[in-house]
Amino acid sequence: MQRNVIIIGAAGRDFHNFNTFFRGKAEYNVVAFTAAQIPDIDGRKYPKELAGADLYPNGIPIYAEQDLPKLIKEFNVVDCVFAYSDVPYPRVMNVSALVNACGANFILLGPGETMVKSTKPVIAVGATRTGCGKSQTSRRIIEILMAKGLKVVAVRHPMPYGDLNEQRVQRFATVADLKKHKCTIEEMEEYEPHVVRGNVIYAGVDYEDILRAAEKDPDGCDVILWDGGNNDFPFYKPDLTIGVADPHRPGAEVGYYPGEVMARISDAIVINKIDSADNANIQIVRNNIAKINPNALVIDGASPLTVDKPELIRGKRVLVVEDGPTLTHGEMKIGAGTVAANKFGAAELVDPRAYAVGKLAETFRIYPNIGTLLPAMGYGEEQTRDLEKTIENTPCDAVVIATPIDLNRIIKINKPCVKVGYDLQEIGKPDLSGILDEFVKKHNLVK
Repeated sequence: MQRNVIIIGAAGRDFHNFNTFFRGKAEYNVVAFTAAQIPDIDGRKYPKELAGADLYPNGIPIYAEQDLPKLIKEFNVVDCVFAYSDVPYPRVMNVSALVNACGANFILLGPGETMVKSTKPVIAVGATRTGCGKSQTSRRIIEILMAKGLKVVAVRHPMPYGDLNEQRVQRFATVADLKKHKCTIEEMEEYEPHVVRGNVIYAGVDYEDILRAAEKDPDGCDVILWDGGNNDFPFYKPDLTIGVADPHRPGAEVGYYPGEVMARISDAIVINKIDSADNANIQIVRNNIAKINPNALVIDGASPLTVDKPELIRGKRVLVVEDGPTLTHGEMKIGAGTVAANKFGAAELVDPRAYAVGKLAETFRIYPNIGTLLPAMGYGEEQTRDLEKTIENTPCDAVVIATPIDLNRIIKINKPCVKVGYDLQEIGKPDLSGILDEFVKKHNLVK
């Protein structure tokens, strides 16, 4: 008998779980996806071209997660599969209780049934929370491997906010490719730092198709680097797994799903930001890692800042713009921009909340604890324009921009701007170079 299924997601792992576990299996009937975290996803469809036209000739509808009880009843659903990340355990079990109360099973699919095997050696980078410093860790790994003469192709966790069929497989090698693929600000924050360094990065929806394209990249491929989003575990079966933990949020490594999975499966864990974190909080993270993954190598890391125009900060009233997801579902109270503003002597961090418009004002209502920071939300054109208008409205002497991209390229900013940069810096041993030396030898990658 066919089992009716709902996949509970946020336009990422949900589609991957469908593609790897449910697609083509007639014994399952995925009646719907539900969407959370990402605005304007619900109301769309997972198209038949991706779902499989034989079993899903009309595609699969996507609904808001708030409709879940109604959908379970309406479609006589047997199984609900939870498939998004960066979620505190109480939230996961709240959803589980709701699903069970409606009569359905609550399911978490694991790595064994959802990882795709590559023909190339795979290094996977993930984190215990959004905003730990995973991206600069990925960039550091690529930098080390490129110095050895190796061709590294990065594959990023999905962010499919546009036409899903058009986004099946995306390749980014230049800044122009960002425009070609109609990238949102959030997507550009992940892709641009790679392409400006000469790295190729893939993303999209169908991650087996993406992997096969990356393995045969026209510029060559020796190693696949999985650049995992949020705190999700890898879509690809790794040969080396490197996790990143954040001592600004101690305890998250054992309190969030699937961040604890990442912490448990990592061969090495970078404790990042120890240059700006409290010693007691650093020790909490160390102790938790030692408890749940005693065999992991622990790397001490810092994220030293660079500021292009510090004179625009000292003694000035500044508006700090930080990476959006880090402040929202990542729940960070400060980011690199805040650290830079304090370090270089800002007189005041201007609170943007009274000046926020449209979707940004809504973001502050949904996430009231963001505080005196402006998240660079840009999931679509409307949010991007709202960001531009909010900056324009906010009375300040300068804007401190700590997003990974050149925001001036995307929006018009009518005030002096300061750009904050940050890269990973390992402290002492063990370090990434030593770990990667072993990886290169093991896989006979020496050039």
